[in-house]
Amino acid sequence: MRRLRGRRLHRRRLPGRRLSGRRLSGALPTGATSVFPLEDLRVLDLSRVVSGPFAGRMLGDLGADVVKVEPPEGDISRVWGELRHGLSGFYTQQNAGKRNVCVDLRAPGAADVVVGLAAAADIMIENFRPGVLDRLGIGWDVLRAANPALILLSITGFGQVGPEAGRQAYAPVTHAESGLVTRQAEADGDRASDFVLSIADAIAGLHGLVAVLAAVHLRQRTGCGQRVDMAMADAMVASDDYAHHALDGSPLVRLGGEVWEAPGGPIMVAGVFRNTWKAVSSAHRLPDPAPAGADLATKIALRRRVVADWMVGFSTRAALIKALEEAGVGVGRAAHEH
Repeated sequence: MRRLRGRRLHRRRLPGRRLSGRRLSGALPTGATSVFPLEDLRVLDLSRVVSGPFAGRMLGDLGADVVKVEPPEGDISRVWGELRHGLSGFYTQQNAGKRNVCVDLRAPGAADVVVGLAAAADIMIENFRPGVLDRLGIGWDVLRAANPALILLSITGFGQVGPEAGRQAYAPVTHAESGLVTRQAEADGDRASDFVLSIADAIAGLHGLVAVLAAVHLRQRTGCGQRVDMAMADAMVASDDYAHHALDGSPLVRLGGEVWEAPGGPIMVAGVFRNTWKAVSSAHRLPDPAPAGADLATKIALRRRVVADWMVGFSTRAALIKALEEAGVGVGRAAHEH
């Protein structure tokens, strides 16, 4: 993209999405011409990296016309990782199907350009820190004056107001402050470390998408837009299905899957071992090695050994998975990405 000052716009479409208005090949109800539910919506995406772009991409996947606004140097994620055709896979994944507009937001006249684009949009997405839009001359009061029906999705770490609103908050920060990092370390008996997945970004984007669609629905009745204040910290807490342990003071009980060694590579067995033992021992007639009167810890240790030996006795991982599924056990291959 070449640098723009004020009103010159450069647009191009990334690969990965059909053009709006493509006809469905199969049968449709009378009068229907497309399968894309949001193709009548226009989205202006000023966000960067993951949380906002992810929400924008999902809107595009649902048919919306999404225009991504980038600075002259482009979204920083354009050069993260291996480049193909000048773009990283990371960037393409989050922005496939969008049109691109390059605007130097600090240049004279840039605010007028953005406000003009927002005036023609249904939805706008941004993930700057609180106050940045106001300093650029494109704050919420300016935007809604130009377009009272506009829905603005603002994604931040800790919300637009409050004592921590101005903090820099990336996904790893939110993972740590939500308690998820230390919880995982304690459950694994290992040192604390971040996840190989931007959980907070993805969850905030998903919660933001739901809120935006709700705002679109409400606008059909009121004619008015609104600002959606989406904090990554709030999204993490709202999505945390283990939060009740902290609220009621009960000890944490891990209910997720368990990895077992198997021929051909590890497998993940869903659920707690108690259920796994009951299902496998019953279906495949495994003898209970626990002596009468043994305490619970001894029973578990001996039964685990029996299950582990049974698993590695199969000739292939596929044969083991078939046997587990026959016993009604949920199981998956611990796959490698490459």
